Amino acid sequence: MTNLLKFGIPKGSLEDATVGLFKQAGWNIAISSRSYFPGVDDEEMHCKLIRPQEMGKYVERGTIDVGIAGRDWVRENESDVVEVCEMVYSKVSRRPVRWVLVVAQDSTVQKPEDLAGCTISTELVGFTKRYFADRNIPVSVEFSWGATEAKVVDGLCDAVVEVTETGSTIRANNLRIVCDLMQSVPVMVANKQAWDDPWKREKIETIATLLKSALAAEGMVGLKLNAPNDKVEAITRILPSLNNPTVAHLYNSDWVSIESVLNEKEVRRIVPELMKLGAEGIIEYPLNKII
Repeated sequence: MTNLLKFGIPKGSLEDATVGLFKQAGWNIAISSRSYFPGVDDEEMHCKLIRPQEMGKYVERGTIDVGIAGRDWVRENESDVVEVCEMVYSKVSRRPVRWVLVVAQDSTVQKPEDLAGCTISTELVGFTKRYFADRNIPVSVEFSWGATEAKVVDGLCDAVVEVTETGSTIRANNLRIVCDLMQSVPVMVANKQAWDDPWKREKIETIATLLKSALAAEGMVGLKLNAPNDKVEAITRILPSLNNPTVAHLYNSDWVSIESVLNEKEVRRIVPELMKLGAEGIIEYPLNKII
């Protein structure tokens, strides 16, 4: 087959959420514990499991055409790729992760410049080196294989660059955030040659549109109900909607059908109000996509 898109599925924390998102968007991806090549029910696609830390470099090389990874790891490798779109997974977190400069609570360090001549431990070595080099701050940056925060507690380094969402774990370990260095969210990135290929670009854009529409539908539901015609104004005033609710007259009746899309959390508050206004036949249904 001439037309084949090679797609990188992020292995690890985003793996299950990505497979679930593809399913909601219309693709079934089957992952086996014994294989790094998931099956997919699309003859125009071939999937590979790849660590997010390496996704950018493989996309840049053309080993895969497109993949999903954190923007932090794409920047870490300085990957020369096309960022197609952000993919903010609400089932994982809608908060961007933060890479922060961390020191012991009693450290005298108050700003990055105070670390001149010091040692910093991190998994994000390339980015951290560039961050300090751009500011002409001489530091030694060491790669950390894990338990990074513990290294500054044990005195194995002067500071660490670590990833966090809220900073609560950092504070719980009696550490202090000096400053934020970068924020990151998952992104879909494409190989430049693949992006310039008309067929591959169209395929990538189609996938991106449907994945984003599935993300937009998370936490949203459709609500449909029947109501007396003289209650339409009152009902539409309390009914949130992406746009205006759809109102259709029922055949040979003084009643109307009203349909809207709203946040699932709003349903428990709104349904009793709708019933008080005379609404009947209220139906709530899940949404796969909002395009």
